[in-house]
Amino acid sequence: MKEYIKSRIIMALETIILVVITFSLGKGSFAESSLLIAMNENLDKSVDKSVLVNSQKELYEKGLFAPKYTFKGELTGYAGDCALCSGYLACPPRTNVLKEGILFEDSTYGTVRIVASSKNYPCGTILKFNVKKISESPIIAIVLDRGVGGNVIDLLTENEDYAIKKIGRVKNLEFEVLLEGWKK
Repeated sequence: MKEYIKSRIIMALETIILVVITFSLGKGSFAESSLLIAMNENLDKSVDKSVLVNSQKELYEKGLFAPKYTFKGELTGYAGDCALCSGYLACPPRTNVLKEGILFEDSTYGTVRIVASSKNYPCGTILKFNVKKISESPIIAIVLDRGVGGNVIDLLTENEDYAIKKIGRVKNLEFEVLLEGWKK
């Protein structure tokens, strides 16, 4: 009987030690993540629904628009109506941009611009970049075409004239990769 009680006490102590170790190792990350969610300073601890929705939306967008990595490259412009262009994109769904236009409706990122890149960036890669002469707000684009090399990103435009006069060649531009290609 004494040995049974002794084994139960040892087992309880081991369990307590494991619980303490588990919480002490994860304490830093738990404290940091709990601060990211929300601070409720209301005396009755009630939460306004709009505050909760906005904080969840903010966390979602921070995760969605947080760059996986960045790279420096060049931005150029092209159009689907150029002399050697067929109008069809190289990546699925291989749409005809002469009929469908220069925008793509992505299920996660919404309406985005279309770009061509080298095979350094897989089809479906989502990029974010800022060029004030094109747009005041950052441009979100998806890789759906090929035809350039290295770190050159070619932005699909309405026509060649716009590509040449408005975009030209923007060197040493920082691109953020938000999503790296589609999963197969």
